[in-house]
Amino acid sequence: MSRRAATLIRGDGIGPEITEATLDVLSAFGAAFDWDEQLGGMAGVEHAGSPLPNATLDSIRRTKLCLKGPLTTPVGDGYRSVNVSLRQVFELYANVRPTKTMVPGGRYEGVDLVIIRENTEGLYVGLDHVFRVGDDPKALAQAMSVMTREGCLRVCRYAFEYAKTHGRKKVTIVHKANILKATSGLFLESGRMVAKDYEGVVAADDKIVDNCAMQLVLKPEQFDVLVTTNLFGDILSDLAAGLIGGLGLAPGGNIGVHAAIFEAVHGSAPDIAGRGIANPTALMLAAAMMLDHVGEQDIGERLRRAIETTIVADKTRTRDLGGNASTAEFARAVARRA
Repeated sequence: MSRRAATLIRGDGIGPEITEATLDVLSAFGAAFDWDEQLGGMAGVEHAGSPLPNATLDSIRRTKLCLKGPLTTPVGDGYRSVNVSLRQVFELYANVRPTKTMVPGGRYEGVDLVIIRENTEGLYVGLDHVFRVGDDPKALAQAMSVMTREGCLRVCRYAFEYAKTHGRKKVTIVHKANILKATSGLFLESGRMVAKDYEGVVAADDKIVDNCAMQLVLKPEQFDVLVTTNLFGDILSDLAAGLIGGLGLAPGGNIGVHAAIFEAVHGSAPDIAGRGIANPTALMLAAAMMLDHVGEQDIGERLRRAIETTIVADKTRTRDLGGNASTAEFARAVARRA
């Protein structure tokens, strides 16, 4: 592939270890990126006084492409979630979370679904307040969910286009319109409007979110692509990751108007940082998604196959998957499959 500029954020905790492993594997597969390395999270606070330094934002504005490890948002001091801030600054309106069975012998076989979550609206807009009543400064708490027709249509159309492009058969619109008639009702109405444009190409149905959660556990193979609002998507995507063995196997892509950021969705795991035992699979899979995004689907698919072969056929696995391979040993095993 021709060289492509991209921003790199190694992240906090285990971030630098899994990032290094991912970079080694990308190199082995001939994925040539000109990395502009920048800081975020606690490393950003330590070196630049902010969890999201201006230099990092400027880099992403320039490259429009970013691979990042897990970031820790400092507790207190008025810091907002770094991930939420990135999504809103760059209008990363679609969060894409593929979930596919990779480790055999688990509770579920054949899980292969994608959750597409609206990423900038809903309850995550930050309109969250407490109010004083009498002597109690927090006697009343209020959060406001903000949904727009444009935002709902945009993410639903992305989901149907994703299904069409990737050969998926069905999109399930997940909502709570029976109770949240204004906000969730708008989302469901918008999803149904978009679905009409894909009749005969992509099937569509809808499910109330609590029933969807139950059905994911009972019969996950019934789902293909799910599209939903911010909070529901946050919860359901982690639930889906649990079906296949946890967040160590869960990549994420944040696609927007001005940039695309790909990440491991798990936390920074400071308790195991520096021990060389972290599972780099999620970030490697995120890198494969990034390759797809820049038109290098062949390399992305080869990388996914190599990861799966390493885990299934070679039985080279990190401790969280029941093996004893170190982070670096797992990376070398994947690289040998290039």
